[in-house]
Amino acid sequence: MELQSVEHGQPLPLLHDPSDFEAFVRIQREGLVRFLRRRTPLEEDAQDLAQESLARLIRYRGHAPTAWASLLYRIAINALNDRLRRAHTHREARHTTLDSDLAELASSEPSHEQRIATQQELAVLQHVLLGLPLRCRQIYLLNRIEGMSYTEIADHCGISVKAVEKHISKALKLLRARLAPFNREIPRP
Repeated sequence: MELQSVEHGQPLPLLHDPSDFEAFVRIQREGLVRFLRRRTPLEEDAQDLAQESLARLIRYRGHAPTAWASLLYRIAINALNDRLRRAHTHREARHTTLDSDLAELASSEPSHEQRIATQQELAVLQHVLLGLPLRCRQIYLLNRIEGMSYTEIADHCGISVKAVEKHISKALKLLRARLAPFNREIPRP
């Protein structure tokens, strides 16, 4: 007994056992995908529909092997029509896939690696800042973190503006020296 491919009408190789369903599936799969590919916009859709059709055909493996090919293509056409109806009723044409627009959805958030690097830099900076002499660190932080002017710091600490300048200068010098291995530039006041 010779099986025929529905798509091309060509005889299929004679199977040693006409009821060898697995061999039939192997023989038909490629032609079925080509058949569906001409009817769907995407290769992935054709592959999915072919897989679905072959899975549905399993229910009919008890039928005569000569009926398998026509059943398979009828199942494939029905699966395609079902998918088209579903797409129409769910308005899939209006849906946007994230896969195709993934590059356009770049986050403004830093990557995981950038966050880790920043955390490490902050830990080093914190360690270096804590290593400054207490009075020098307090004055530097009042200026850089609190945003106070030299005059405001002088009034706040009860020291002269010249003393504030001296502490800021010392803090910057120590920070530059201790952060030099990390190649970070500290802006001059």
